[in-house]
Amino acid sequence: MNEVQEKDNFWLYIALAVVMVAGAVFMVKNAEHDKYATAAKNIAEDSSNSAYRSDVLHKNGLTK
Repeated sequence: MNEVQEKDNFWLYIALAVVMVAGAVFMVKNAEHDKYATAAKNIAEDSSNSAYRSDVLHKNGLTK
């Protein structure tokens, strides 16, 4: 009548899942950051490179 009770690892699994999801989000964020670096540099050099340069809301200093 010796029953060995198993340890409940529920919170360990939850913590592991959170760490894995956070790591995946961090990796995707870092991969996407470099994607637009060239465009940001070109727009900083010459603002006419922006796709929004003729936006109706921003002509003559107007904003939303």
